[in-house]
Amino acid sequence: MYENKKIAVIIAAAGKGTRVGGPIPKQYLKIGGEPVILKTLKAFAALDEVDHIFIVTNEEYMDRCQEIVRDNGLDKVKGIVKGGAERQESVYNALQEVNRICPGVSYVLIHDAARPFVSEQVVRNVIKATAEKGAAVACVAMKNSIRRMNGAGSQGVDRSEYCSVQTPQGFRKADLMEAHDKALREGIQATDDAMLVELAGFPVEVVDGDYQNIKITTREDLPIENRTGIGFDVHALTEGRRLILGGVDIPFERGLDGHSDADVLVHALMDALLGAAALGDIGRHFPDTDDAYKGISSMLLLQKVRDLLSENFFSIANVDMTIMAQRPRIGPHIEAMRENIAEVLGIGKSRINIKATTTERLGFVGREEGIAAEAICSIYR
Repeated sequence: MYENKKIAVIIAAAGKGTRVGGPIPKQYLKIGGEPVILKTLKAFAALDEVDHIFIVTNEEYMDRCQEIVRDNGLDKVKGIVKGGAERQESVYNALQEVNRICPGVSYVLIHDAARPFVSEQVVRNVIKATAEKGAAVACVAMKNSIRRMNGAGSQGVDRSEYCSVQTPQGFRKADLMEAHDKALREGIQATDDAMLVELAGFPVEVVDGDYQNIKITTREDLPIENRTGIGFDVHALTEGRRLILGGVDIPFERGLDGHSDADVLVHALMDALLGAAALGDIGRHFPDTDDAYKGISSMLLLQKVRDLLSENFFSIANVDMTIMAQRPRIGPHIEAMRENIAEVLGIGKSRINIKATTTERLGFVGREEGIAAEAICSIYR
């Protein structure tokens, strides 16, 4: 509440986020372990001035939104609304719910779910100006030179006459409803709600935004998150098996025992990658009780792990691995292993290191009972 007037916030989360790419909309990607939309919701829920929050999202993500709200105790969220074909329709749908559930609201703020870094100060700037002027939008000055495009080419313009528009945008609820009703009657499509309100004859105040209040639009907008993972594996040497390490078939009188091809080096690497991404381990994804993986090449499993990391927006920075074997000599095969792994992971060979060591005839490795491998990796998103 602000000056005894109730405020509702509409979080616009119905966009598909196609420019970010990936299997889910950008507002449900995680930053620091939390979905983008959750960070945005928390920013508004923490403000005393905000009384009610409404989320408008894609129909297929309404249950996910409900789960996020419930699991995080976001009591200010009063409604989760099905979005429309366009943002303007989505906001209008949410406005209808604000009127139905919270008719006593005086001011409405509209904010992009994909702007999770909005500050309290920016929100309060918008609220204050909305209460005083009837409508307000957060903006920042243009930092770069800009040009106007036309059919003949382009023309330089005075950037001091322009600003970059952000959210939240705040409005008297009655004015915003009138603007949307007019747009619906007359078939008006605007780039944002501030433009709709202006077209309805209401002035819009500009207040200071924040350069940190970016909208996540492409993958480059996501903050870089660095992760490290460690993997270890060991397999027994046995008669009648091929010895496969790093996808290389190494001549030897015995091979490693296992459900798959028992490539101990690749298994350690997969566990390191999965661990760094907090995606479990190879036993969870490729259990040795599943005949689908019996005798399978571990390089195919590594490809699946790579795809899983990619689906979660992780890229691989580098990997470092150690093979522990008394025999056979590993050194002559290391370059071939590096090439195999680089090809599957889709990274340069310079990012892959493989070392080999003995245990000076100590332990099960020294007794030639088995071979062990350890891997460490760095990934980021």
